[in-house]
Amino acid sequence: MDTTVNKITIEKAKASKIGQVDFNNLSFGEVFTDHMLVCDYKNGAWESPRIIPYQPLVMEPSARVFHYGQAVFEGMKAYRDDEGGVWLFRPDENFRRINSSCKRLAMPEFPEEYFFEGLTELLKLDQDWIKPGVGNSLYIRPFVIASEPGIIAAPSKQYKFMIICSPAQAYYGGEVRVKIAEKFSRAADGGFGYAKAAGNYAGQFYPTNLAKEEGFQQVVWTDANTHEYIEEAGTMNIFVRLGDKLLTCPTSDRILDGVTRKSVIALAKDMGIDLEIRPVAVKELLKGMEDGSLKELFGAGTAAVISPILGFGYQGKRYELPKVKEAYASRLKQQLIDIQYNRAEDRHGWRHKVL
Repeated sequence: MDTTVNKITIEKAKASKIGQVDFNNLSFGEVFTDHMLVCDYKNGAWESPRIIPYQPLVMEPSARVFHYGQAVFEGMKAYRDDEGGVWLFRPDENFRRINSSCKRLAMPEFPEEYFFEGLTELLKLDQDWIKPGVGNSLYIRPFVIASEPGIIAAPSKQYKFMIICSPAQAYYGGEVRVKIAEKFSRAADGGFGYAKAAGNYAGQFYPTNLAKEEGFQQVVWTDANTHEYIEEAGTMNIFVRLGDKLLTCPTSDRILDGVTRKSVIALAKDMGIDLEIRPVAVKELLKGMEDGSLKELFGAGTAAVISPILGFGYQGKRYELPKVKEAYASRLKQQLIDIQYNRAEDRHGWRHKVL
C-alpha cells in the first residue's frame, strides 16, 4: 500500500529480507536494505521523491550515463547509539558536496528538503537494519545518474537521484602498504578531482591493480605536474606525522574535500596536536625515514574512518614505518567514533538525530 509523507510517496516492501542476512559476516557494500529512494528530474524540475522496494532499474541502453559518464555519488553512514537512537554524522556536508559534484558535471542540484526528508523517511522505514554496537553502521549511498536516452555528446535533460543503503561492520582493511605514484595521476589541474564523480574512481582501478601485483594495497597519488607532492591515499585523504607535527595537504580542484578529513583536522586542534595544512613533498617522507622523524601515515575516509599505513614503496625501494605508542591515528579514530556513536560530547554540532 502506498502512503504519502511530506510529498514523499512510500511503497513498502511486501516482505523484508532482513531475516536472510548474516549480520556477523557482512562483506562491505554487497547486501542492501529493503527500500530505496528514487527521484526523477524531467522538464527542468525535480519530481516528488518516491520510496519503493529495492529493485533493479529499467533503463534504455542509450541512457547518457552509459556513454558520457554523468554520474556522481556520496558516502555517509547512520549509527545506532547505546540507547537505541539513530544518528547521522555531518550530513549537511554530504548534501553540499553532492550538489557541488553535480554542478561540476553540468547536472541539476538536488533540493535540500527532498534530500533530508527523503533520507529520514528511508532510514525510518529500514531502521531495523541499523544494528547497535561500535563498528556496526548503515552505509548510505546517494547518487545521481543521467537517464535521458540519446547518444549526442551533450548534458542530459533527465536524471535519477537515488539513495540505497547497505549494512556495514567495522571496516578492517588489513595491513596497508602503499605505492607512491610516479607516473599515474588521479586528477589534474582544472579537472574534477574534487567531485565525487564515478569516473574519478574508475580511473584509479588500473594503477591500483598494478600496485597490487607488486604487493601493495593502495596507491598514494601525487600531483599530475611533477609527481613530487602527495595528494591522496587510494580513495582517502592522507595525513603525515613528522615528529609531533601532523600534516595534510590543502584541498584543490584535484583533491576531494573529505568530511572525515575536515573532522580529523578539527579534532586534532581540539586535542592540542600541532597541525599544518600545506603541500607535502615525497622527499619529506624519504628524509623522515632517514632521520626517524616520519612517525605515521594514515588515510581518512567514511568507510574505514582512519586507516594506518604501515609502509610505502617508491622508486623500487620499500620503507617500513616504526610502531609508535599513542599513535595520532588511533587517538583521533577513537575520538571520532565516540562522537559518531553518541558516546562523547559533540562540541562542534556534527551529530544529526534521525530517530
